[in-house]
Amino acid sequence: MDLKTLVFYLFAALLLLSATMVITVRNPVRAVLSLVLTFFCAAVLWLLTTAEFLAIALVLVYVGAVMVLFLFVVMMLDVEFAAVKQGFIRYLPVGLTAAAIVGVLIWRLVSEGAFAPAGEAVASDKSNIEVLGVLLYTEYFYAFELAALVLLVALIAAVALTFRGTRMRKIQDVGRQVAVSKEERLRVVKVEPVKRAPAAAANAEGEKA
Repeated sequence: MDLKTLVFYLFAALLLLSATMVITVRNPVRAVLSLVLTFFCAAVLWLLTTAEFLAIALVLVYVGAVMVLFLFVVMMLDVEFAAVKQGFIRYLPVGLTAAAIVGVLIWRLVSEGAFAPAGEAVASDKSNIEVLGVLLYTEYFYAFELAALVLLVALIAAVALTFRGTRMRKIQDVGRQVAVSKEERLRVVKVEPVKRAPAAAANAEGEKA
């Protein structure tokens, strides 16, 4: 057994263990951390298959952004996870049945050679990240920009729909500030002199002398 095969079996076993911990541990923070470990192990497996882009995207997008967001949400929100997991045993047979069906389908695809290459591999000195970048920004450029626009619209819509703050906000009106007159901002106040008592005036004159 070479080193690559040993690394594959090690991280594959660790991935299965961490994925099982995601749905079995009682602490939600530990479940999220187990899912982060699952993504890391999957990224290593992608690297072993020379799919560097998928591995980097998995680490940067899911581990670096999505799972960190999940962790903050779990830690800040007071969610009753015991009530959420009450139906775990009830729906366990359904989950095991679905997992068995998916496992059988994957086994049949692998055994029948569905993932085998159709032709001979073309030798290239470029990585898959470079090839994918060239395809995205040349042949599929318009589709890529359209997907980015759809995501931007979805982000703005999500912020607008979930906004629960007050709508009566103070907004700066620059035109009104520029058009203001002196009479609106400046007020001249005439201050009357303070009248002192005779004794206080005499003491003040004595101090001056």
